[in-house]
Amino acid sequence: MGFPHKFDVIVVGAGPAGCSSAYLLAKAGLRVLLVERGRSAGSKLLWGGKAYAQPIREVWPELDKEAPIHRWVTRERFSFVWGDRVLTIEYKLGRSVAFTSYLPELVSWMARKAESAGALLVEDVRVDEIVVENGRVVGVRSGSDIVRADIVIDAEGVNRMLLEKLGLAERLNVNSSVALGVKETLSLDPRLMEERFNLDKGEGLTWLVAGDITRGLPGGGFIYTMRDSISIGLVIPIGPAARAAEEGTLKEHVSELIESFRLHPYFNRFWREADVIEYGGRMTLEGGLSMMPKRLYAPGLLVVGDAAGFLVNTGYTIRGVDTAVYSGKLAAETVIEALNKGGFTEDNLKSYEDKVKRSYIYRELKAHSAIEDVMRDPFYFTKIPQVLVKAAGKLFEADYEEPTLVGGLLEASRESEVSLMKMLFKLARVVRRL
Repeated sequence: MGFPHKFDVIVVGAGPAGCSSAYLLAKAGLRVLLVERGRSAGSKLLWGGKAYAQPIREVWPELDKEAPIHRWVTRERFSFVWGDRVLTIEYKLGRSVAFTSYLPELVSWMARKAESAGALLVEDVRVDEIVVENGRVVGVRSGSDIVRADIVIDAEGVNRMLLEKLGLAERLNVNSSVALGVKETLSLDPRLMEERFNLDKGEGLTWLVAGDITRGLPGGGFIYTMRDSISIGLVIPIGPAARAAEEGTLKEHVSELIESFRLHPYFNRFWREADVIEYGGRMTLEGGLSMMPKRLYAPGLLVVGDAAGFLVNTGYTIRGVDTAVYSGKLAAETVIEALNKGGFTEDNLKSYEDKVKRSYIYRELKAHSAIEDVMRDPFYFTKIPQVLVKAAGKLFEADYEEPTLVGGLLEASRESEVSLMKMLFKLARVVRRL
């Protein structure tokens, strides 16, 4: 990397967590090196979705005025899909708590803030190893170059290869802990978008979809409205998808699945005439608390963001950007406290894990940890959408006599060959876990 001198802090990864730590520590007067393996901060991130604002404001109070916010979310929708029939629930928010943005843009802004505070950002550099000497982390290695620091903050993201080498994280198990997210970005005139989604000027919508769009696999679809574009996509666990492909029950490539979603007769009308301007995919962690490393600290080391497993899936929303930023904040606070206590010993850095476990991040992960069992059960993504959509058809498509609500559910469950008692049990289970 060409840096013969030593830094106070090296932050590996210029994502939301890394930028948060680098910004706060540079602002506190420390010499900070922020290393990003992409060509630019955020360039390797494929995300266009919702971020919760308040935790991010705790690091950057100027967020609302300066950040590349596309739309403030005012409507949340959730749909069950079976064939061409769709059952939708919508909530109109009373206040704005989240916004939509493209993560490459948002992270680029965060990285510039870190640089303006005094952090040195080095891009297009891969860290090959976190260097350990005499039982403590002393820096990082890139190729044959070693750069030293008093402490390293690991914000490497989903691919936790550096932590795996240190023995702090187990190798990712694609059969149980990793999902594939694929998305398309559709360019659309803002006025058409607002008219079709029933939004006022500047308002945004997030929309989660479950049903046969994933061909019986766990997972679902998402729709996010941006300033002048729409992000649509699917998230599917890799393990179940691979097994279904081997067994022959999944015959379509993932690119065909997202195309079917985009061309679905109900959803396509919202972005009719839109142009596809981007397509891509990325891995995402699943597993909640089970994905946290054995420890979030070691002598001379702290772990933040996705590398620490801080993606929260509640079953009805996903939080990742804000939890990453907040974990970076907690790490920066720990570093400053450790300096005042005499150094980056294991005892001084242990307080970071204590801070995490007292924070909303850990409470959210713990509160929603049971949802992971639900997310792996195909019943919730096949039979329940099928029965609910068919029941809605019984209630609203009768020519003469409409059945009672219970009668409609009974008819739909019989047609779908699902025990109503089993379905009610499964629904009660998911309600308890949500």
